[in-house]
Amino acid sequence: MITTVSFAQKIKTGAENYTAYLPLLKGKTIGMVTNQTGIIDTKTHLVDFLVQKNIKIKTIFAPEHGFRGTADAGEHVSDEIDSKTGLSITSLYGKNNKPTPEQLKGIDIMVFDLQDVGTRLYTYVSTMHRIMEACAENNVPLIVLDRPNPNIGIVDGPVLDIAFKSGIGMHPTPLLHGMTLGEEAKMINGQKWLKDGIQCKLTVIPCLNYTRSMAYSLPVRPSPNLPNDQSINLYVSLCLFEGTNVSMGRGTEKQFQIYGSPYLPKSDFAFTPKPNFGDKDPLYNGVECNGEDLSAIPRINKLEIKWLIKAYQTTADKSKFFDKRKFSIRAGNEKLQQQIEAGISEQEIRNSWKEGLQDFKKMRKKYLIYREK
Repeated sequence: MITTVSFAQKIKTGAENYTAYLPLLKGKTIGMVTNQTGIIDTKTHLVDFLVQKNIKIKTIFAPEHGFRGTADAGEHVSDEIDSKTGLSITSLYGKNNKPTPEQLKGIDIMVFDLQDVGTRLYTYVSTMHRIMEACAENNVPLIVLDRPNPNIGIVDGPVLDIAFKSGIGMHPTPLLHGMTLGEEAKMINGQKWLKDGIQCKLTVIPCLNYTRSMAYSLPVRPSPNLPNDQSINLYVSLCLFEGTNVSMGRGTEKQFQIYGSPYLPKSDFAFTPKPNFGDKDPLYNGVECNGEDLSAIPRINKLEIKWLIKAYQTTADKSKFFDKRKFSIRAGNEKLQQQIEAGISEQEIRNSWKEGLQDFKKMRKKYLIYREK
């Protein structure tokens, strides 16, 4: 059940819980991992806030999509200078995905503030893992400023088989894990998932007035192709299509709210992808795609695989539907593709996840920060 939050109970993010972390930063030289989602009170960027508080920032480390969040998914992000503050920005997406000892030199404390969407496929958790590892190796304390998970009430999907570990899945968690990044940081440390079992000196600054039953609407899009609450809710269910020949709406104004391809049967809905802010060269650029519009459906509370199954069953040539490598690293195993190809029912597929989900929920309990209600 989702509850609404009154003004008096307004959720405060970790960044807005500044009385808890500003004393830790006074007189220190800090590094920051953040992007356009690192804001306070929906308008002030955390970097600007800290500069105003005379906190010395040496370097901003930027994840996928860059510091301002404008780069396409998977697009190389280069190093640069922030025009507003003059601070140097170091990209953590591309060849340099983990700070080097030289880049950490002179940094007393690292501050991490990114908005996640609650799925292992989103690359910000991988960025956090590498930051934790670099901090542990170079004896730099890490402060994670926590933010709500807009899909925190959903724990669902297959748990990653570590044989399929990648930048979009580094940990044995389900596709939807129902944790904040602060909780995940505690879990990564506690489970000793960093290289050689090392642990970093971690402080998580929690959100205030927040419980696991609260809805949370993101004030800023977390990446170019997640424009609204509907796309964030449907993201992981439709992201599995990235391992197939089906478009999930990149190159339209309804990214991750529609799906279709030229190989699906004609219906009462079609769309034609074209280059836009979210994708400069979308799949099926200029080609009409037949499919389904999900932009107005009620909020879902599970990993939804019925659209994937339906698309496979109705595609013109099933042998060309899956890209085995791309699909396996997104699903976290080879089994899901095999189950769909074998015609296994949706319920049977879900049943095959149960044991892994139960074990995961039991393991994660000790790392949870926020209560149920």
